[in-house]
Amino acid sequence: MTKSFNVIIERDEDGSFVATVPGLRGCHTQAKSLDKLLERTREVIELCLEEEKEVVISEFIGVQRLSVNV
Repeated sequence: MTKSFNVIIERDEDGSFVATVPGLRGCHTQAKSLDKLLERTREVIELCLEEEKEVVISEFIGVQRLSVNV
């Protein structure tokens, strides 16, 4: 069986890429390159699926960047 998950990818202040899988609680990883990040993300999803009893797959709507005065 194949399942698809939304993955949010960001770059941190050190230049590393960080992936978060919102549909799986605590499922995230990081790497220095996007190729390595995607490899690690697949691995961490598999590990999280072994632990999760109920998987919530939400519908991806989009990302919005907002500016606020600070």
